[in-house]
Amino acid sequence: MADGTESRTAPPPLAGSSADSDSSYLQRRTLRRGSAGWLLLTGLGVAYVVSGDFSGWNIGLAEGGFGGLAIATLLMGVMYACLVFALAELSAILPTAGGGYGFARRALGTWGGFLTGTAILIEYILAPAAISIFIGDYVESLGLFGLTSGWPVYLACFAVFIGIHLWGVGEALRFSLVVTAIAVAALLIFAVGAFTEFDANGLDDIPVNEEAFGSGSWLPFGLLGIWAAFPFGMWFFLGVEGVPLAAEEAKDPVRSMPRALAISMGILALLALITFFAATGAQGSDAIKAAGNPLVVALEGDGGPTALSRFVNYAGLAGLVASFFSLIYAGSRQLFALSRAGYLPRFLSLTSRRKAPYLGLLIPGAIGFALAAGSGNGGRMLNVAVFGATISYALMALSHIVLRRREPGLERPYRTPGGIVTSSVAFALALSALVATFLVDRDAAFIALGVYAVALAYFAFYSRHRLVAAAPEEEFAALAAAEAELERN
Repeated sequence: MADGTESRTAPPPLAGSSADSDSSYLQRRTLRRGSAGWLLLTGLGVAYVVSGDFSGWNIGLAEGGFGGLAIATLLMGVMYACLVFALAELSAILPTAGGGYGFARRALGTWGGFLTGTAILIEYILAPAAISIFIGDYVESLGLFGLTSGWPVYLACFAVFIGIHLWGVGEALRFSLVVTAIAVAALLIFAVGAFTEFDANGLDDIPVNEEAFGSGSWLPFGLLGIWAAFPFGMWFFLGVEGVPLAAEEAKDPVRSMPRALAISMGILALLALITFFAATGAQGSDAIKAAGNPLVVALEGDGGPTALSRFVNYAGLAGLVASFFSLIYAGSRQLFALSRAGYLPRFLSLTSRRKAPYLGLLIPGAIGFALAAGSGNGGRMLNVAVFGATISYALMALSHIVLRRREPGLERPYRTPGGIVTSSVAFALALSALVATFLVDRDAAFIALGVYAVALAYFAFYSRHRLVAAAPEEEFAALAAAEAELERN
């Protein structure tokens, strides 16, 4: 095929090969269109990420020190900014629920589409499982209802919030927007309080490892510490790339999607900057590098709880809920798109009368709950999620490069500033972040590879021979192949 994709075995007929049968198949697999404008999409983009401002990023201080994490966060911010600009162009070209899978399907063929979609699924199934554990820890630390962190809390999280998603996407995104607004307001209030205690001398107070190459007060673990801090710099932005998964349910996605992506990224960059400096400057980098609730530690120090620290503690729970809730949404939409196109079992893409992919919500939720209850290791699961994320970033950036080179005449309602230079920067940094995951948690990286291997075996031996040509992402790729064939002839 002239577009570089492999010849694809035609899918079996869906109760016959007529257009009517294809229409019947898709009618049972439709989402509620026009449910989200740019404001809800922006809220979704921030909600994916906001929990990372409350905890997790600070562990990067133990890997790279203040200077190492600062440089890593800057580089990862550049990666996400470049990726978001590339995704804004791609989502305007193909505004469907497939998101990254759909983009890669057009550019890299069926294998590229499946590899990208699977990597995204790993991220969006593992991350909610990890966050449910963190929610349990917060519930226990706050003494809410006398509960301790354990499976009853995890089960309540999945049951309640999946229930809201089953109610309807508009209701779900409005709930997410409200909770996210509370979390963002709390971060701003935290920063005001923490900056009153700011002391620049505490930024580089982590003991220096004299044996590390290039070590110093700002880089206590040397130059390699910068690289090791990459996954933690990502936590300020991890998940924002999921906004295009809402494209089929958006109002005027061609215009609203690029706008929401750009505004989300700007808000997240601002929150990362003020949170990072306020927290480390208030009590010093060494004091918060291993804290499960670094913002609370930054406010309390040795003085015990204050009214502000208690407020931030409760708000941290709101931030975790916002990210948990929105990541469940993203995972269900990626699963829906892959299933609708036949890459995964087709029954997973059936939708309810309220146009919610109910099995796409319930089955990943059951898997996530089982992982949370069975392992209790939220950090390990997040590291697996980061590994999947970096693979998907590299493949989505590559998809932008390939489409720009192969199809320069393709209609692009929005064009990425800088073109392929921008997406090339995202591609290179994504590969660097992928390698960095092995420096932080080699076991997590190999677990992710094992899951990948099982998924690829399923695709190679079964599902790639049973794809659904009528699915929007598949039709988009087939149209490119037909156009290329006409040009050849």
